[in-house]
Amino acid sequence: MSATLGTEPILDAADRAPRGEHDGHDHDGLLDVFGARTEIAFSLLAGAAVLTGWILETVADVEGAVPTVLFLAAYVFGGSLTLREAYQSVRAGRFEIDFLMLVAAVGAAALGKFFEGGLLLFLFSLGHSLEHYAMGRAKRAIEALAELAPKTALVRRDGAELEVAVEALAVGDTVIVRPNSRIPADGFVLDGTSSVDQAPITGESVPVDKQPVEDRTHAAQASDSLDASNRVFAGTINGTGALDIYVTRRAADNTLARVVQLVSEAETGQSPTQQFTNRFERYFVPAVILFVLGLTVSPVFTGEDFGDSFYRAMAVLVAASPCALAIATPSAVLSAVARAGRSGVLVKGGGPLEDLGQLQSIAFDKTGTVTEGKPRLTDVVAGDGIPEARLLRAAVAVERLSDHPLARAIVRDGVPRLAEEPATATELQSIIGRGVRASLDDQTIHVGKLALFAEIDGAAPPTTIVAAVETLETAGRTTMVVRHGDEYLGVIGVMDTARAGVAEVVHDLRQLGVRRMVMLSGDNQRVANAIAGEVGLDDARGDLMPADKVTEITALRAQGTVGMVGDGVNDAPALASATVGIAMGAAGSDVALETADIALMGDDLRRLPFAVGLGRTTNAIIRQNLIVSLGIVAILIPATLLGLGIGPAVFVHEGSTLLVVGNALRLLAYRETT
Repeated sequence: MSATLGTEPILDAADRAPRGEHDGHDHDGLLDVFGARTEIAFSLLAGAAVLTGWILETVADVEGAVPTVLFLAAYVFGGSLTLREAYQSVRAGRFEIDFLMLVAAVGAAALGKFFEGGLLLFLFSLGHSLEHYAMGRAKRAIEALAELAPKTALVRRDGAELEVAVEALAVGDTVIVRPNSRIPADGFVLDGTSSVDQAPITGESVPVDKQPVEDRTHAAQASDSLDASNRVFAGTINGTGALDIYVTRRAADNTLARVVQLVSEAETGQSPTQQFTNRFERYFVPAVILFVLGLTVSPVFTGEDFGDSFYRAMAVLVAASPCALAIATPSAVLSAVARAGRSGVLVKGGGPLEDLGQLQSIAFDKTGTVTEGKPRLTDVVAGDGIPEARLLRAAVAVERLSDHPLARAIVRDGVPRLAEEPATATELQSIIGRGVRASLDDQTIHVGKLALFAEIDGAAPPTTIVAAVETLETAGRTTMVVRHGDEYLGVIGVMDTARAGVAEVVHDLRQLGVRRMVMLSGDNQRVANAIAGEVGLDDARGDLMPADKVTEITALRAQGTVGMVGDGVNDAPALASATVGIAMGAAGSDVALETADIALMGDDLRRLPFAVGLGRTTNAIIRQNLIVSLGIVAILIPATLLGLGIGPAVFVHEGSTLLVVGNALRLLAYRETT
C-alpha cells in the first residue's frame, strides 16, 4: 500500500466524475473491466482462485498443472493493480510497500510456493480494497458537502420567474425559495419570514428565524456585517415560509464552496505525526530490503539450505512491510476532519487537528466571542447642570457617524429616549483605541475613554466626571466621556453581556484538560475582570491594543500550546500568533475562513469543547494506531526469523492494517461527552 495513501485532494463534482462504491486505484484500459468495482472484484477472483486451487490440491488430491494454474491466476488478479502502483513508485525513485509485497510473492513463486504467494497477493489486495472502501467512507462524508446546494434556482428577472443553474446566478439576483427546499445561494432576505435549518453549514441544532432587511441598499453594501436573522447560506434548508433572497455571492464563491475547497486543501496537508511516519518509512523500507538481501545470501556464510533461508527472508519481507503504519495517521485525520465538518467545525488539516488536541491554554477575545458583541446603553450620567437630553443628543449625533458596535448600541438605544430629532455631527475622525472626535454646532466634540482627555488639549475632566467613570466601570460598564468644546457633558455607560452558555463552555474545557483560560480585551481592566469573573475564566487582560494581544499570545506560547478564539477579523494578528487560531461565526466570512486554523462556522462558542474533544480523541487514536502498527512489525519480524511462515504472517499483517483503519473510522461516530 502506498505510503501516501489518504492524502490525495478531494475534487468537487465539477473537476472529477463521481466516485464509485469503492475508492482506490484509478483504472484504465485492461484494468477497467469492472469499472469502479475492479479492485474488489480482482481481489475476490484472486481469493476464489486460491481457494479452488487449495481444495483441488489438498482435499481432492489433484496434482500437477491445474492447481498451479489457479494459483498463478491468483497472482494475476491479486497482483496486477499492485504491480502498476509499484512500477509507478519505483519510476519515481520510491520503494514502497507494494514493491515489498510483490518481491515476497515472486520469491514464493521462485521457491515453488505458489499457494502461499497467491494467498499473499489475495489477502494484500483484499486488505487494500477494503482499506480504500473504508477510507472512501470518510472522503464521501466530506464530498457530500458539495451536494448540499441544489443544482438549479428559481430567479426573478425582468418581472419573470426563470429556473436557472446555480452557476448562472449573479450577484444582485433575486432568488425565490419555496418552503421546505434548499437555499441555492448566499444572500440576505428581501421578503418573507421563515425558519432555516443551518445545521449543514454552521452545526446549529435549532433552526434560525429569518426576516427581511430594513434597507436593501445598505445591506447590499455591507452584507458581511448583517445580523444572522437576515443572512442565509447556500445548502441550508428553508422552513415553512417562502423567501425572496438577494444573492451576494456567486456559486463558486459562496460559503459552502469555500468550505469544500478548504477541506479539500486540508486533506492534502500532513500532520507532524504523518510527516514523521513518512520519514520513518523512507528509511525503513530500504533498510528492510537490505536486511532481506542479507538473509537471502546468508547461506554463503552459514551453510544453511538456500531454500529455507530464502523462504524465511520472504516471510520477513511480509512481516516488516509497514502497511498499517502508512495508513495509521491519514485515516484518523480524514475521519476526524469529516466528523468535524458535519458539526459545523472546519479543520484545516492534520497539523491544526493535532495541535487542537494538545492545547494547554486558550485565550478568548471578549467582544463577540465571550460576549454577545451587541452591547446596550445602560447609563446616561450628565455633568453638573447639564440636562440629560443634551448629553444624549450630542452622543447620538456623533455615534451615528460610526459603525463601531458600541456606537451602534448608543444610537439604537439612545434615539428612542430623545424627545426630538438627533442633531447632525460632521467630520468624524477615529482616535484608535481611545475614541472619536467630530464637529457639532461649530465646535469640536470628543467621545471616548477617560484616558483620551489626558492626551488631547483642553480642560481636564472634573472630579464628578472621574467619579462617575469609576463607579460605572466598577459595575462592569464600558464608559465614554463626552466633551463639547471645553465643556464636559457627562458619561455614557454601555454594557456587553456574556453569551449564554459560556460558563458551561469554560467548565467543559477544564474537564477536557485545558489548564488555563484568559480573556483579552480592548475594554478597560475592570470591565474585563467583571466579564471574566462572571463566566469563570482564570484571568483577564484589559486595555489591550491589537499589538498587545499578540504580545500576550506570545507570552502564553512560551508556556505551552495555546489557542486563540476570536472573530477572525479584528483578531487576525492574534489568531495567526497562536498555536491554533480558532475563528467563530466564520460562515460567510472569507477573512475568518482564511485566517483561522479552525473555524466554528456558527456563532456559537459551544462548538469549541466538541472541537477540542475531537482533537484529543484523534490524537489518542493516532497513538493507538502507531502502537498497533509498530508493535505488530516488532512482533512479526522476530517471529518470522524463528520460523513463522508467510501465510500466518500475511494474516496478522493484513489484520493489523484493517484494525488500524477500523479504529480510525470510529471518529466518524464521535459524540460529545461533555
